[in-house]
Amino acid sequence: MGSIWGWPRQTGNNSALLSDINQTCALWILNISQQKRTDRAMKHASLPLAITVALCLALPAQAAGCYADYKAKQDNPLRLHYGVAQINGACDAASAASELAPRLAAQGWTLLNILSVFDDEGLATRKNSAGQNYLRF
Repeated sequence: MGSIWGWPRQTGNNSALLSDINQTCALWILNISQQKRTDRAMKHASLPLAITVALCLALPAQAAGCYADYKAKQDNPLRLHYGVAQINGACDAASAASELAPRLAAQGWTLLNILSVFDDEGLATRKNSAGQNYLRF
């Protein structure tokens, strides 16, 4: 008669043959005690794991940049330019204007207007139009 686990039953020199029922119970008990140890370890590891997963899922949302495309001018002689700039504050036109105006003024440019604010997805489509003023200011 073969074992229910697929391997042949073996006996030692002086021991009696274990029955399939006793062998099944022994394996089941060993498995339960191992599972309880694993569950205790998982309870302690689950909070740091949950925090790590939450942070990893939140990073892409924070990593998405905010950008504004704008028009600026310079006087004597009159020069105009279109550009794209990264915005570090709130991602709206008013915040972009207040953040970008001093950056441009430091280089002798006057901000005329903010055309739009956008995220990473709109960045590549504006690169050619902005030319040398792409992420310059």
